Amino acid sequence: MILGHIGVRKGSKGVPGKNFRPICGKPLIDWSLDQLFAEPRIDAVVVSTDDEEMYDHAVRRGALDIGLRPANLATDSAPKWNVWQHALDASEAKVGPVTTFVDLDCTSPLRIPKDITGALDLFQSEQPDMVMSVCEANKNPYFNLVEPDESGALHVSKPLPGGVWARQDAPVVYEHVGVIYILDPAYLRQAKTIYEGRVIPFVLPSERCHDIDSPYDLRLVEFLLSEQLREGVRKS
Repeated sequence: MILGHIGVRKGSKGVPGKNFRPICGKPLIDWSLDQLFAEPRIDAVVVSTDDEEMYDHAVRRGALDIGLRPANLATDSAPKWNVWQHALDASEAKVGPVTTFVDLDCTSPLRIPKDITGALDLFQSEQPDMVMSVCEANKNPYFNLVEPDESGALHVSKPLPGGVWARQDAPVVYEHVGVIYILDPAYLRQAKTIYEGRVIPFVLPSERCHDIDSPYDLRLVEFLLSEQLREGVRKS
């Protein structure tokens, strides 16, 4: 049993009501819901939320009826990990044991279907505790990320002997992005944080890794999403 999950809170300080806000013709949440329902390997879908309108919308569309998210998991400080654990437990009470837990961030709608299938393929072939989407970071702590010392003087954040004088010579570093996560449910139950086990990267191009956290992000993602639709990328 592969379970697809979306976690969405009612509140948003950066863009009020963003998760149910229309973008390119439908609510933001539906860009992720549609992908979960369309992926043939996903057997059931659940939406964890404290918002009655989004919850009713998701259940009408076919998501599991697990009830609203508990109040202690609906705050700004509630860890994503605990939200996942609750959704897994509540879903298994409805559908039985889950073998794979797939999470899509509602606020990262630029993923395309092959991102989901590719991450699932990687998880099934490598059998890690978790697959996490990443993109190559624009800034590199070995090269052009700096921090001040006690005197206020700047130094490279992670210096190497002899220094790094060209970006291509620096070790590769990734940016953690919330496009897709795939987890072994046993790991999700046991661990307290993401990186306790074998967490491997699923590398995506940066143009599909934008997250909506501000009005500027919303305008940017809406533009890029409209470009995807115009070019037919959403079907690939």
